[in-house]
Amino acid sequence: MEFQGRYLVSISDADMVASAYVDGSLGPREGIDALSIIPLRGHVRDLQAYEVEASNSVAGPPVAVAVTPDGRYAIVIETWAQRPDGAEEQQTFGDLTHGDRLQVFDLADPTQPTRLQDVAIAERPASVSINADGSLIAVSFHPNGAGSDTPLALIPFENGQIGEPVYPTIPGFVLGEHLIHAEWHPSRDLLALANETTGEISFVEVTGTTLRAWGNVVQAEKAPYMVRFTPDGRYAIANALYWGADVEGLWTEAPRGSIVSIRLEAGTQADGSPRHALVSRAMTGVSPEGIAISPDGRYVVTTNLERSYLPYDDDRITWFSSLSLITLDPETGQLNHVADYPYDGILPEAAAFDASGQYLAVANYDHFDDRIQGSSIDFWRIATDPLNPQPMLVQTRYSVPVTRGAHSMVLVP
Repeated sequence: MEFQGRYLVSISDADMVASAYVDGSLGPREGIDALSIIPLRGHVRDLQAYEVEASNSVAGPPVAVAVTPDGRYAIVIETWAQRPDGAEEQQTFGDLTHGDRLQVFDLADPTQPTRLQDVAIAERPASVSINADGSLIAVSFHPNGAGSDTPLALIPFENGQIGEPVYPTIPGFVLGEHLIHAEWHPSRDLLALANETTGEISFVEVTGTTLRAWGNVVQAEKAPYMVRFTPDGRYAIANALYWGADVEGLWTEAPRGSIVSIRLEAGTQADGSPRHALVSRAMTGVSPEGIAISPDGRYVVTTNLERSYLPYDDDRITWFSSLSLITLDPETGQLNHVADYPYDGILPEAAAFDASGQYLAVANYDHFDDRIQGSSIDFWRIATDPLNPQPMLVQTRYSVPVTRGAHSMVLVP
């Protein structure tokens, strides 16, 4: 087994146990928030992580780290600030304060990641993405932070240095709604915007730091959490968690989730603008927070929390998390749910395919066996039976320990 690529980049929130989402108790702190780099050299049994402090938070979509297209720099947002050293009185989630940091790390030597810059932006950033030429960073903001006034920032980036943020007006966006994720197109100056409040995915064209609506808004499903483009840029894939005020416990008793595929420029509208079309839908496990798409665009995997993060004494807990494997037809955009794969882990929020598309790394936030410290990056593979070519996911024995709280991850191919 050779997991192909240059390195994996993940971040960990050491401030809280997973069950803090439910009972508010942060639990014991395990180390400090970290950026972890795993150079991919040889067999996965020999891999190890190299870490540096990087303030971040799991309380948001698993898109809190981005890497420049050349793989040189990692950009990390701070959604909630870390628990200060010695602040034992900060024991509940409500004690944490909004974060406002944007941090830049040099990965020239992946065994010695170095923080280059740490600057203040608006409060409670929710997602970060960088465009195809590495010159412009997009950051979205939660409405309970800065998002009620400035839901999006565009930030110039050159030679490892952050420029002055600009907070543009978003065409058609209603202030106070939750722009949970802004994602750059892989080759064009376009942003996909996921609106959790309305369940809509919209697209804007970026000229300098000015936004212009690009085609129609697409109604997706309830509580989208993130949106990813396929590698060829023809489709956008969005998940739906089915969380909300009309769900028991907001999210703790959510039904199974889903993903949808949206074909960009499926036609032309009467005014000559592009018409984007909702093409297909597939069911997933419960709370599919993370989306990974294979390099050839044929496989989609969602990382499903299930109810693994509930306190151990809560009768609703599932003593497992799961992955959903879905095939995607690159020509038609049709999605086909293959199967769900439960496994022994807590709160998996992110996954990343390797450069070959045959292997998958999964960020496992914590372990049910409390004797095991920290998180792990676990390795899976795509397998087929020669007599039945339908693909399946198989968990391997291999994993790499990282600081507890791993939740966002990308592959540098």
